Amino acid sequence: MIKVSKDISQIKPYSPGKPIAELERELGIMDSIKLASNENPLGPSKKALHAIRKALKEVGRYPDGAGFSLKDALASHYKVEQNQIVLGNGSNEIIELLIRTFVMPGDEVVIAHPSFSVYRLIVQAGHGKSVEVPLIEGVHDLPRMAKAVTEKTKLVFVCNPNNPTGTIVGKSEVDAFLSKIPKDVLVVFDEAYAEYVTDENYPDAFSLLRKGAPIILLRTFSKIYGLAGLRIGYGISHPKIIGYLNRVRQPFNSNLPAQVGALAALSDEGHFQDSRAMNEKGKRYLSRQFDLMGLSYFPSQANFIYFYLQGKSSPTGAQIQNALLKQGVIIRHLGGPSLRVTIGRQHENKRFINALRCII
Repeated sequence: MIKVSKDISQIKPYSPGKPIAELERELGIMDSIKLASNENPLGPSKKALHAIRKALKEVGRYPDGAGFSLKDALASHYKVEQNQIVLGNGSNEIIELLIRTFVMPGDEVVIAHPSFSVYRLIVQAGHGKSVEVPLIEGVHDLPRMAKAVTEKTKLVFVCNPNNPTGTIVGKSEVDAFLSKIPKDVLVVFDEAYAEYVTDENYPDAFSLLRKGAPIILLRTFSKIYGLAGLRIGYGISHPKIIGYLNRVRQPFNSNLPAQVGALAALSDEGHFQDSRAMNEKGKRYLSRQFDLMGLSYFPSQANFIYFYLQGKSSPTGAQIQNALLKQGVIIRHLGGPSLRVTIGRQHENKRFINALRCII
């Protein structure tokens, strides 16, 4: 029997949830709505789709391994240099590159809990140790995370806005936090949902980067840009950090349709603003309905809301999820009483609320 280390054998694989078609077959239902994966309900922009269609005739060729055109556009968009950008097969790949590059067996990585579960999985796969610091009221406890840093710490992950709670840490908190982090520890600001943020207290990580802070920013085209199926993300940091990641990165790790689609999506300001506006409208509606139903939830700066029921007589999170499934509404159960719903189109939001009312 081939053996692997306990770090690998004891990993609990990430569960992305079943496709809609499979769920409908299992449950004998039709016309389901999926509000479980934080996707943009508008999908990609028409500009992106047009560019992708044009590029399909070239898929017999390898993509640009350096991603020059997309990195050039990103550099102009964020006022950075091309050598400060690395592209990835989704921002998830950048997370994996960071672990493979900087974490050796036995090294520590500080993360919040609950936060994006992929951090812990990849750290374990890289034979590192995750040091988890509980959230306070759904928000990163940055002072305690700073105290958790030791000589063994190589990375600190700050998911901002945080997945699954949708909360943010503000400018002053981040400034105080970074002042306590040793210069040989890299802080990873995962900003997958940054484009949805409306809070003026949201920190400008690019400004921190220009000041020399030891950080890397992760962004993605999977969320507001609606290109989740193409898997295209990127990291922005100091040239030296990016140079190390490029040593580990596989050639041609971002495919041709993804690069072309992302480039077109970045230029479509109309679709970007429409997506933000729809999200804000849906967020206000869902928050109001949760208030009317007496549900507990965290105010969100993302495109989803984390909510939960309290009380001995309340149905459990698993019971709610299963009951919603039978009505063709797919949301995410996070364990215990906690649930997360993606903000959808208004008719989807209303269908979810009506189904939820019937259950509780």
